[in-house]
Parts: sequence; C-alpha cells; structure tokens
Amino acid sequence: MTTPEELLKIWVQCVNDGELEKLLALYRDDAVLIPTFSNRILDRPEKIRGYFEKLLAREDLCVALHEKTVATHKITDTVFSLSGIYCWRLEVDEELLSFEARFSYLLDLSLPNPIVQHHSSQIPRML
Repeated sequence: MTTPEELLKIWVQCVNDGELEKLLALYRDDAVLIPTFSNRILDRPEKIRGYFEKLLAREDLCVALHEKTVATHKITDTVFSLSGIYCWRLEVDEELLSFEARFSYLLDLSLPNPIVQHHSSQIPRML
C-alpha cells in the first residue's frame, strides 16, 4: 500500500506525463470529481474521462504541488483525506497562464483505484 502523499505524487506525474489511462485508473467507478476548470460535478467515469481528455490535450499543461501546504488526515487505517494547494500551468489562447488551486481528496488506499472524491477549485482573489 502506498501513502496518501505518494498517491498524490503519482497523480501529479500522470497529469504531467499526459498518461490518461493511468490517471483514470486512480479514480473509483463511483468517484466524484469537482474539477478546477468546470462548473459541473462529474460523477460518472465517462464524465471524468471527458474532462481529463480535454485538459490533457492543452499545450504546455503541467501541475506543481506546493508541498508545504499538503495536509493529510487519517480517518481509518486505509481511508485518508488529503488537501493542499497546487498550481496549474497551461496555454489559453496562445498564452501560458498559471492557476493556483486548492484541492482535497478522499482516498481509500485499500482499493486498487483509491480516489473516492476529488475537489479542486481556483483560489479567488483576496478582497
């Protein structure tokens, strides 16, 4: 069994390498994804696939963890919540842009596809 932090690094590597199938294999069939770049809640495998297909097709896509922000909470021996901040970088209208986002995961590390829930939202500007 891997740790929650190791799983997060695997997720980041899958995104950065454009490995769609490996990325999707991390999500349970009944997983819920509340994505960074959509206003929809994705609650079926085909919706999650469609989101990541579009996202991974972006030019110069990468995501980087702000490792000091990562917080892990043990719920049971195999269930964890994980949260923190990462930075997305991707091309939009031929301009390379960065988007800071907060994330949270609910993980069951006893499962081969341990992501039960994943929420990610852009960090709003401060007032």
